[in-house]
Amino acid sequence: MRHFRDDDFQFGLELALGAAYHQAADIGEVLATADRIKDGDSDAWVTEWLGTAGICRTAGEQAQNAGRKVSAVSAYRRAATYYATAIAQIPRAASGQAARELEIWRLQRQCWDRVVDLQSVAGERVTISYENTTLPGYFFRARDAAPGEPRPLVVMNNGSDGATSQMWVEGGAAAADRGYHWMTFDGPGQQASLYEQELFFRPDWEAVLTPVLDSMLARPDVDPGRVAVIGVSQGGYWVPRALAFEHRFAAAVADPGVTDVSASWTRSLPEMMRKQLREGDRAAFDRELHLAELLSPGIAATLAYRGHPYGVASDSRHELYETVAAYRLAGQEQQITTPLLITDPEAEQFWPGQSRELFSRLPGPKHLVTFTAHEGASRHCEPMARSLRESRVFDWLEECLR
Repeated sequence: MRHFRDDDFQFGLELALGAAYHQAADIGEVLATADRIKDGDSDAWVTEWLGTAGICRTAGEQAQNAGRKVSAVSAYRRAATYYATAIAQIPRAASGQAARELEIWRLQRQCWDRVVDLQSVAGERVTISYENTTLPGYFFRARDAAPGEPRPLVVMNNGSDGATSQMWVEGGAAAADRGYHWMTFDGPGQQASLYEQELFFRPDWEAVLTPVLDSMLARPDVDPGRVAVIGVSQGGYWVPRALAFEHRFAAAVADPGVTDVSASWTRSLPEMMRKQLREGDRAAFDRELHLAELLSPGIAATLAYRGHPYGVASDSRHELYETVAAYRLAGQEQQITTPLLITDPEAEQFWPGQSRELFSRLPGPKHLVTFTAHEGASRHCEPMARSLRESRVFDWLEECLR
């Protein structure tokens, strides 16, 4: 099924449809919104998803004011998804829309926070000590667990630009269904840490994931021998990188496996420019990309949006690409001892082939799980096959967390 020829639009639609599996979207709302959007029209994309999100948020407020918590949670959870869906096309939208990015993100976050507070077992906001500051996170007690009761814990490690609320869809709900505690956090460059704290990505993710684990192991309600971590999207690089130095997790998942983040940046470049990058010809690379941006202003907006979490203040595109090139596994994977499951979806559009590459390079316990188009489970992070993905991933985790 393809509703849009524009692949970014199509993927955004698939993510929104997939969210319906865990009641973070309604299929009718998603398809009706998509029907109002002209293929490739980013302004319409932002406008229509904001409209649908606003309707859901208003419904959530009305239900909350009337004391109807179940209805309020449902509406707020859907609104959070739709606000996040709107933000996905901000870099390609008109400048007026782009200027609203922070405003839209804050609306999205407000809806998610209300879900956290109003759901049947309220979530807990946690602060994680990180260098000279803290990282925000959320801890969710298993529904049938008494306060303080030790249970296995699943840590959800987000990717580059996914909403924190999406971690419910990507594994939090599945963990809850299986009687596990689960938590997620905004690492440097992610969500609140980026928007509110101006913290930026770093390639040495063990400096992030180890403090997260320390904070969780300090809790009496976390079984220290049964903690797993799931890295989603670019988290498929960060988690294996951290596991090379952090060996206390009982099991881990990379969805998908990523050995070189920069491949998704350089694949569309002509060979001449890739050669300039390899040879460090900064002036020539910057000149070529500047010309491309003049011919297509959308390129400049997209690079600014994608580059912001990396914290490159320079106007040099060569410096940006050089910074992203540091996000690769260069032998560190040989130090991984944690059992690691790697997903390998057919038609992976960002890092094709890297799941199998990572699998082949791992020396320790490992498991590769393929997902196919025939199953309706292809594409990055298997957006349209949530049930199948969770069964395969969590059945494996269950063996590790016994």
